[in-house]
Amino acid sequence: MRRARIVLVLALLFLMDGAASGRAHTGGSTGYASVTVHGSTVRYRVTLPAAALTSQLAEDLRLTRLASVSARERLLDVIRRTITLRGDGVRCEPGPGEVQPAAFDAPTVTMLVDFACPRGLRQLEIRDDIFDVLGDNHHTLAKLEWSGGTRQFAFEPTDRQARFSLGEATTRDAGSFVLLGVEHILTGWDHLLFLLGLLLRGGGWLSLTKIITAFTLAHSVTLALAVLDVVAIPDRLVEAVIALSIAFVAAENLVLTPVVSRRWLVSFCFGLVHGFGFSSALRELGLPSHGLLLSLFGFNVGVELGQALVVAVALPALVLVRRTRWERPMIRSASLAILLVGVVLFVERTLF
Repeated sequence: MRRARIVLVLALLFLMDGAASGRAHTGGSTGYASVTVHGSTVRYRVTLPAAALTSQLAEDLRLTRLASVSARERLLDVIRRTITLRGDGVRCEPGPGEVQPAAFDAPTVTMLVDFACPRGLRQLEIRDDIFDVLGDNHHTLAKLEWSGGTRQFAFEPTDRQARFSLGEATTRDAGSFVLLGVEHILTGWDHLLFLLGLLLRGGGWLSLTKIITAFTLAHSVTLALAVLDVVAIPDRLVEAVIALSIAFVAAENLVLTPVVSRRWLVSFCFGLVHGFGFSSALRELGLPSHGLLLSLFGFNVGVELGQALVVAVALPALVLVRRTRWERPMIRSASLAILLVGVVLFVERTLF
């Protein structure tokens, strides 16, 4: 029992640290960029979560909302310094810009800068180095719009550059969103806790396949509903329900009656809610529905790959302790730790 209590304390500390430091859903902070081409002017507009800003940038944002011109320029200089545009091989010069919104309680900040590019623009290269400021946990979902069409893509710390032939198709979109889907799962603490809770009580490969497939199908359904504006749920409610789902699965593990046979139902319900969380981010980005299908498909493939990787790593470790005298203490200790984290997250997301 003493060793079981030690396992419980260590697991709780680890999970609490991860829940506090990791950002729910998106695995770090997410920026939403819109790049619009008007003749020789390219407007770069990006929306960032205010919580992702460094302390200095947060102070500049506060001063900007108090009408400080110098603070506003310092914020815009972040975009001018970290975003590089090249038109037909020539560097585009960053020019004037603005910062939005002015509200003091806004959870996001939007900045836009106009870049002067060569006339008759045919090739556009975009490089995003904002990760050097916001950290490697940040990624940017982006869309490019010009008179001939629209493209969607994603920037990562290891994939910072994109090149487009305006008027020609690009194959970069799906690959970017596959990587984003994998990262979304592997760095999403809420989903990892939920998945670990599902795996603790065991089950055969058929049960595991049903659990993962149910999540993927549910995830796809809510993404489609959100894209079509059929259903919309407040983000605060989504986050709270996700935390409640984590606590529910952990509490179920503490009950001695078998629950594995119906775990796919819980996974399906959680997948619906989780899909709403990511779809709200895509709606804020404003991706057009005709181009979004390929991006969503790529993202779902990434989610499936990420889940398979987690299962492949976690399952052998769980198998080692099954049918041993450590199985029940391990399940109870880990489930209790996950339950406490889920309750804390639920209270935080509901009341704060």
